[in-house]
Amino acid sequence: MTKKVFFTLTLFISLVGGTAFSQTLPQVSVAYVNTTELLDEMPEKAQATQQLLTLSENYKKELELMQNEYNKKYSDYITYQISLSENIKLRRMQELTELESRINQFLELVQKDIENHERELLQPLKEKINNAIHAVGIEQKYTVIYDLANPGIAFVSPEAIDATPFVKSKLAAR
Repeated sequence: MTKKVFFTLTLFISLVGGTAFSQTLPQVSVAYVNTTELLDEMPEKAQATQQLLTLSENYKKELELMQNEYNKKYSDYITYQISLSENIKLRRMQELTELESRINQFLELVQKDIENHERELLQPLKEKINNAIHAVGIEQKYTVIYDLANPGIAFVSPEAIDATPFVKSKLAAR
């Protein structure tokens, strides 16, 4: 909501007060981008997605093997539990518990590994987009470029005026 208000206010000031403020304030130029759309259209993103799918499929096959092993042992336990001695029952229940634990640990490892690979593959693409945004901002003399995909500002001109000292001064005066 605040992003829309700021954008509207900036646009209003630049349009309505253009002639009145042109002598006292620098020209404000606002633009926007959608980094998600840019990222989705990059050919490198398709390659990264394919690598992640391949990795995911490999993990899925391994998980299926672990689940099949668990299901077989569980089925055997249920089938033969009546004829097993108490010690053997306890040992098999412990094996099942250990298998469940291994499966859960494996799932956590898989999730972390896929997230790490995704970050490694997409981070250079995001940096490439950010560098392009900054280059366009400077070349086109934009004061601010908003990113519609992420809340916040994607670019601020080096010539933009930092109002922080003025605001600090106002706060100190109170």
